[in-house]
Amino acid sequence: MAQDLNETLNLPQTGFPMRGNLPAREPGWLEQWEKDRVYYELQKKNEGLPKFILHDGPPYANGDIHMGTALNKILKDIIVKYKSMTGYQAPYVPGWDCHGLPIELKALKQIGKESSASSIDPVELRKCCRDFALSCLDDQKKQFKRLGVWGDFDDPYLTIKPEFEAKQVEVFGKMAAKGLMYKGLKPVYWCADCNTALAEAEIEYQDDDCHSIYVKFPLTDGKGRFDSLGIDLSKASVVIWTTTTWTLPGNLAICLGPNYEYTFVHIEDENSRSNGEYLLMATELVSTVMDAVKISKYSTVGSFTGKELEFVETRHPFMGRKSPLIVGDHVTLDSGTGCVHTAPGFGLEDFEVCSSYKGMFNIVVPVDSKGILTEEAGKFKGLTTDQANKEIAKDLDETNSLLAIEKIVHPYPHCWRCHKPIIYRATEQWFCSVDKFADDAVKAINEVNWIPGWGAERITNMVRDRSDWCISRQRRWGVPIPILYCKKCGKPIVNDETIKAISDLFRKESSDAWYAKDPAEFIPASVKCDCGCGEFTKEMDIFDVWFDSGCTWAAVMDEREELSSPADMYLEGCDQYRGWFQSSLLTSVATTGHAPYKSVCTHGWIVDGKGEKMSKSKGNYIVPEEVIKQYGADVLRLWVTSLDFHSDIRVSQDILKQLSETYRKIRNTARFILGNLCNGKGFDPDKDCVAFDKLTEIDKWALTKYDELIGKVQTAYDDMDYFHAYHAINSFCVVDMSNFYLDIIKDRLYCEKEDSEDRRAAQTAMYVILSGLTRLVAPILTFTADEIWKELPKSSKDDPRNVVFNRMPEKTGVSIDTTKWDRIHAIRDDVLTALEKKRNEKLIGKSLEAKVILHTADDLSDILPELATAFIVSQVETDKNGEGEFKGSVDGLTITVVKAEGEKCERCWTYSAYVGTNPAHPNLCERCCKAID
Repeated sequence: MAQDLNETLNLPQTGFPMRGNLPAREPGWLEQWEKDRVYYELQKKNEGLPKFILHDGPPYANGDIHMGTALNKILKDIIVKYKSMTGYQAPYVPGWDCHGLPIELKALKQIGKESSASSIDPVELRKCCRDFALSCLDDQKKQFKRLGVWGDFDDPYLTIKPEFEAKQVEVFGKMAAKGLMYKGLKPVYWCADCNTALAEAEIEYQDDDCHSIYVKFPLTDGKGRFDSLGIDLSKASVVIWTTTTWTLPGNLAICLGPNYEYTFVHIEDENSRSNGEYLLMATELVSTVMDAVKISKYSTVGSFTGKELEFVETRHPFMGRKSPLIVGDHVTLDSGTGCVHTAPGFGLEDFEVCSSYKGMFNIVVPVDSKGILTEEAGKFKGLTTDQANKEIAKDLDETNSLLAIEKIVHPYPHCWRCHKPIIYRATEQWFCSVDKFADDAVKAINEVNWIPGWGAERITNMVRDRSDWCISRQRRWGVPIPILYCKKCGKPIVNDETIKAISDLFRKESSDAWYAKDPAEFIPASVKCDCGCGEFTKEMDIFDVWFDSGCTWAAVMDEREELSSPADMYLEGCDQYRGWFQSSLLTSVATTGHAPYKSVCTHGWIVDGKGEKMSKSKGNYIVPEEVIKQYGADVLRLWVTSLDFHSDIRVSQDILKQLSETYRKIRNTARFILGNLCNGKGFDPDKDCVAFDKLTEIDKWALTKYDELIGKVQTAYDDMDYFHAYHAINSFCVVDMSNFYLDIIKDRLYCEKEDSEDRRAAQTAMYVILSGLTRLVAPILTFTADEIWKELPKSSKDDPRNVVFNRMPEKTGVSIDTTKWDRIHAIRDDVLTALEKKRNEKLIGKSLEAKVILHTADDLSDILPELATAFIVSQVETDKNGEGEFKGSVDGLTITVVKAEGEKCERCWTYSAYVGTNPAHPNLCERCCKAID
């Protein structure tokens, strides 16, 4: 019976499937990881190593994760796994922000009380909020795990844990003891829809249509400044400009720039209702204002600095009170008239400039918490701000106080939750005096490594521009501000005794006890007000949630044994410069004198494939769950590394499809190598490896390229430029491995004796490459890397439990001059094109049916022995005189392809003159005869 030659070949064999089928198979790995307790076992393995602590910024526990959340968690997981593989113990404690208005509103809606929180007992409301947050937290926890994220999910940190709340109270106490906390009347961002104050971090700007108006305030007392001009003051007015008409009932003054020049504009236009009047405004803006109000004939009279006009009096056009001229450095000439409508109840700069005139103004706030004008608004009482805009403008027009009105579009602050326009409104709030320690905060900023570097300037400017931080909110779902008030005199009481008592209470019973107990039940009898009274009421405002999360360095990193402060890294979206990065910085610097982090890294926003913001209405909205169902989590993780995440990150179905193709190529590279390591008797790294100095030249070339890859990828990991790693890995797998090295060595792998040194040399190079490549991609392709690792032959030095339990690869040190093989590579590309042309012409089928003639004057003798193997043809010749029929990209080279000479070897399919000369094996070439004997 004739011998089955296929049985003599070393054909690939592996249990590693061609198709990843990730959506169906990844959940199985998750179950196994849970069973094996991989995160906890990894912490045990790395115990005693230097620590790297990436502190998790807590997401809101209020719904399913989105692409931005997935990006954030995957980036963190990549960092933690990479650090775990480079000599660190890298504990990762995920956290959740469980307080806040979004959770309260969703809980209220769930129980059918969305119209009002006041109709439900605070303790009952808080229980509903807690239950809702915990249910969302469980869902998010599963979703984070599904992404392949490892961490201490058994014991995450939660801002609603009693011990967290207790520590937060202690942080507040330390800041209060330093005189940084005060209660005062001050304009703050206010959402009438949510009925609460907002922090700057809770504001988003959107373009709004509105009407800007020019309003005349009649002069009533010139203080003698205009006597020499000879003008009729009964016809003189100061002109202001505003885009918030509804704030006019709160006007108490008009502010001028002290050093700007002002003049009267005498209106000489008979078509104007203001004809014959004198209108005061900044000289520099006269022509602009006149164009805006459509007055063409006018002249100017007089010249004054703003300082010279201080205390001149005007009359409010409809409130019947004085509105004096004052001066302030915040006045600019960018728009308006240079005469700024000043309503201290509705603007911080207005408030501050009026406060500088000691005792001159009594602040009025003629709008209530729901955005309705109050009695202090006079005849406009009961109107909403939108209604007031129209009615006030109408009234001004009827009294000839409206000089002009025009429609404009400008950016205006909106609430981050309900997305409705906010108002500035002076209310009694608790503030942190940031300006008292701003210099220390800036010093701390300069000691932090900011990634990207521009982050330092961005947060520095924000801190410099922030004099106060409004920390109080008028809701129930949060940590109560631990302040008592004397029942007799109303003085706020906060000291070491009260802070300790409240902190102990929260630690034992949670902050719910604040609403269930009387102060006498937890405040020591020794606590007295300065007036001698020992009875107290409680502050009912809660902390801003940014204060909650801003205390995680104290309540988590300082409290958990496996963590410590400052953290090595905080990593969040770029919006957190005004959010968590800043609140954490401020609480830490105020109490410890240093930043809570050593480095801060930010990522951009998620946008669609065209760079546009995602929205469900546009149909360009993608959620992680859909991507995982279609492609698997590893493709989602690959997407995270495929672009520069410091900028906006694009995602679309086309992008994901391309990434799935990249994934397939990486997987196929691994599968080919596994098939040639696991076939036959297999490859034992401890026994079968060939010394590097005995490898063939192309094997050494492959290891040289592999060493280059290690350098590129590890640099990319260290610099957090993951897209460089992505492109380097993709190029290595496709260009260097699949299209070149692995293609060339197929013949050696399949046809040489299984245990021959040449074949073992190729296996050695492949084993080293795949072992290292699997570790290099492990932080990114966390599921697939584990799958490869389970199939890969392992040395006695390897930890078989999971690839992440092993160190990142070290370079082999193998180095050859790649010039020769780069030259072969370039010629090969041209030859492959010529072969394909002849295949299309039906001259040849398989490339081994071909003989290639290289026509060139160059000396190819040094590479000629390698060419037939490199081209996967049967013969190669050179010709220095003739001209070939195909010209490629290599200069001075043309190519001719003809039929190979000799007969076909039935085993390796190479054509050779030797075939038919060996009586024992008449159908085999010389190499194959030796291989099967």
